[in-house]
Parts: sequence; C-alpha cells; structure tokens
Amino acid sequence: MKTLAEFRAAYGLPLPDLILRAAAVHREHRDYADVQRCALLSIKTGGCPEDCGYCSQSAHYDTPVPRHPLMTVGEVRERAEQAKAAGATRFCMGAAWRSPKDGPEFDAVLEMVRAVRGLGMEACVTLGMLTPDQARRLAAAGLTAYNHNLDTSRRFYPQVVTTRTYDDRLETLRAVSAAGISVCSGGILGMGETVEDRLMMLVELANLATPPESVPINCLMPAAGTPLQMAPPVDSIELVRLIAVARLAFPTARVRLSAGRDRMSRELQVLCFLAGADSVFFGEKLLTAPNPGASADADLFRAMGLPVGSR
Repeated sequence: MKTLAEFRAAYGLPLPDLILRAAAVHREHRDYADVQRCALLSIKTGGCPEDCGYCSQSAHYDTPVPRHPLMTVGEVRERAEQAKAAGATRFCMGAAWRSPKDGPEFDAVLEMVRAVRGLGMEACVTLGMLTPDQARRLAAAGLTAYNHNLDTSRRFYPQVVTTRTYDDRLETLRAVSAAGISVCSGGILGMGETVEDRLMMLVELANLATPPESVPINCLMPAAGTPLQMAPPVDSIELVRLIAVARLAFPTARVRLSAGRDRMSRELQVLCFLAGADSVFFGEKLLTAPNPGASADADLFRAMGLPVGSR
C-alpha cells in the first residue's frame, strides 16, 4: 500500500537527489533511450455534456472550438497511417462524450480500433465512462489501452467537475482492468490544486488493484471561455518533481510528458526525461490544444543523442 507520507517524503528531497533516484529506477526497469512517440486524434470534437473546468470541448462554455461529428473509419485509418509513417507506435483517439452509447457510433469506434491494430500500432481510446460490456467489446476489438484520467485528488475534484464523481472515474478504470485492457490514467497540473492534491492523485492510482501501465502528466492549457482560462502556468520545478515521484511510484509504467510541451523550453523537457518521463505526444495538435511539431521533436531527440525514430 502506497502512502501520501511516502510520496511527500520523496517529493521533498533535494532536487538532484530526487532526479538521481528516479533515474536509477528508470534505468533499472526500462530502457531510458526508449522514448515512445504517440499520436493523438480527436475523432469527435465538442458538445460534451460534462462541465470539466479545463475543457474547451464542454457544451457548458462558450469556446472557439467548433463541433465536429464522429470521423469515418477511413479518415481515422488514413491519419493513423500518417502517424505511423512519422514514427508513432501508439495511436490514441479521443471522443468528446460523457459516455458512448451502444449503436452505430460505438461500432464505428470498434472498427477504428481494429484498423489501427491492423497497422501494427498500439491503439488507445478515451471515450468517457464505460460499462463493463463496452470495455469487453473494446478488448475483443484489440484495444491496447484506455485513457481515463483522474485529473486531480479526490478532495479537489469537485472544484473542477460537478457532472460526475471521482468514484465514477474509478468505476470505469475497474471495468477497463477487468476486461484485460491496460489503463492509462494520470492528471492535470495547474488547475488551482496544491502539491498535496497532485501527490494524492498518484497515491490513488498507485493503490489500484492493477496500477496503470501509462501515467500521463499534463500541464493545463488554459482555454478561452473556460473557468480556468486565466490560470497561471505550472512551476517548472514542481513539474519535474512530480514526474520524478511518478517514476518512483510506477517503475515499469510509461510516464508520459503530455499537454503543455509547446510552452516548455527544450531544457525543461530534457530535465523531465532525466526525471523519468519516457513518452511524448507528437504532432501539431493534442485534441484541440497546440503541441510542438514533429520537426521540433526530431531536433530535441537529436540534441539528446537519442534516435529520431525512438519508440
């Protein structure tokens, strides 16, 4: 059983000591040169009935993000082929739903999963809350992982989202695990939470019956029209510290340096990799938020002496 006191103690170490400990765990359990590149595509955009305070796709807020219906299987296959050619080994698909309804659209998502897997890529989706039967159907289609972030701590969560509960999130994670699908779950920094809230989120994830194989650490991208549009940027050292603690908490998982990289210097990103991050999303857009271009990432990998075609 992981405890908040344990994570708090690690977080409070002198930064060089914390990074060195995290790097040692990283080297012991994973290949530090294996930085996975993932592509993320919004397959259905806008109009979500949830009121997540950070999200530009919520129907509760007046944002500049246009609504787009579910893409076709052919369109998604084409985008996945392009991502694979650019070096992605995992293709992630997000739909702005509270929860998918059984029927033609969910069947289309199953076909998208099969299409991505048919290209030899890992397939991940984030569709909102799932029923156990939907999770089983996604597993049968070959889904590699399901993303469902806890976002923050249980105590802070109601200040960010009111249209669902923390236990709703955990119920979906349990359904995904029971179906044999890998869990991808992490959080968002910069929503007004405390450092303790961030650590409590990691404790919650670490104590799941099956801990996540993938832990995305996102920095809030303030979106115009949302309640958090004026949120200040995340402190860079706090980000590095949390990534290092995540690496210590999840020795064998992918720790994904996710949203917010377009605002990070190359030096900060390198420090995050030294602290244990070993995955990025590439491409100029993360769902609806900006992201560094593929050429910038290639330059970053070259500067670090890593293969441009890293996984």
